[in-house]
Amino acid sequence: MADSFLSSLSRRVSGILPRKWRRDLPVVPVVRLSGAIGMQTTPFARSLSLAGTAQALDKAFAMKSAPAVALLINSPGGSPVQSHLIFRRIRALAEEKEKHVFAFVEDAAASGGYMIACAADEIFADPCSIVGSIGVVTAGFGFDKAIEKLGVERRVFTAGERKVTLDPFRPTRPEDVERLDVLLKELHTVFVDLVRSRRGDALPADDESLFSGEFWLGTQAAGLGLVDGLGDVRSILKARYGEEVRLPLVQGSSSFLLRRSGGFGAALAGTLAAQAAEGALAAVEERALWSRLGL
Repeated sequence: MADSFLSSLSRRVSGILPRKWRRDLPVVPVVRLSGAIGMQTTPFARSLSLAGTAQALDKAFAMKSAPAVALLINSPGGSPVQSHLIFRRIRALAEEKEKHVFAFVEDAAASGGYMIACAADEIFADPCSIVGSIGVVTAGFGFDKAIEKLGVERRVFTAGERKVTLDPFRPTRPEDVERLDVLLKELHTVFVDLVRSRRGDALPADDESLFSGEFWLGTQAAGLGLVDGLGDVRSILKARYGEEVRLPLVQGSSSFLLRRSGGFGAALAGTLAAQAAEGALAAVEERALWSRLGL
């Protein structure tokens, strides 16, 4: 009798509490992973890296009552190393905490962004999302003709014949390009193997265009097996866990400098000015990543 009364009282109290205080509702924590990957040049730049995302991921997967974790992904790609590190951290936490992982693509999950999405057990995209670009790219500039016109002589001294490879101030050497090609192909193989291991039978067995570096709209990606369906985080998770599912956004703590900058803003001015040029270059590089997707 007492247990029945307490159970009834608990239900009544839960019914009048704000949703965020109720413990009887299903909870799926949401982690936003947005921006180019591995382009963190200043403490204040927005970029994806393991160091910048680890705390939020740890918090989300630590929610014991949560049956799953949702990732909101919006990235044109970037560093293959940071992409792989984030992928591995998500998989390690998912296996350790025994949680299902959803990925929801916003504007794009391209290149390294798609690698991170593959850490999820299920991937969903908007019909207009950009998905794919499973390839590897490197780019640079050649200034050898420019410095020749300016009358500038390039002087480089090394111990090791391959120490200066693809020097932008010297003409391209065929042996350097050949070596770079080997490295890019090896990176591409790692990427392809990762996608195949995670997407499995969902991918067409004989469609090599999937790994050509091409990208697709969400509607096309669904047909190719790159995503499991179309939809957004709220609609999919409400359908899966009920209309009252809670979707708290989990974030890592802001840096010490950001929290304390109000107290010594003037002292930071010199540092910020010194980082301005580097930050501007990173912004140009990130803009180039988005532009190749038409975004």
